[in-house]
Amino acid sequence: MPSDTSSEPADRLKLNSYVAEDALVMECGGRLTLENAARLKTEVKAMIPSHKRIILDLGELIFMDSSGLGTIVGLYVSARNSGCRLELCNMSKPIRELLGMSQLLSVFEACGRYGMRM
Repeated sequence: MPSDTSSEPADRLKLNSYVAEDALVMECGGRLTLENAARLKTEVKAMIPSHKRIILDLGELIFMDSSGLGTIVGLYVSARNSGCRLELCNMSKPIRELLGMSQLLSVFEACGRYGMRM
């Protein structure tokens, strides 16, 4: 993945994946919105069959709207149905609040509660 440059639009979603220990980690940066949620869905869904554990590292995510939230929930369901665990880590306070308001924080709490850094 090319490094970030100042010419990139502010609303761009940046994705970078790597394998760490027993999991595939997908680093997400920028904005997860209606305009780019399909990209995350496509990339992660393609990886579900070949991994037992996928971690979405949201440490560099600056904004997520309801479409982004819906995409993450859809990925969680797809992963679970395929015998894969989808976890979130490094959630910012606004993203934790969005998950909390949606009554979804407890679904992703196991990884996120530790504030872990990958």
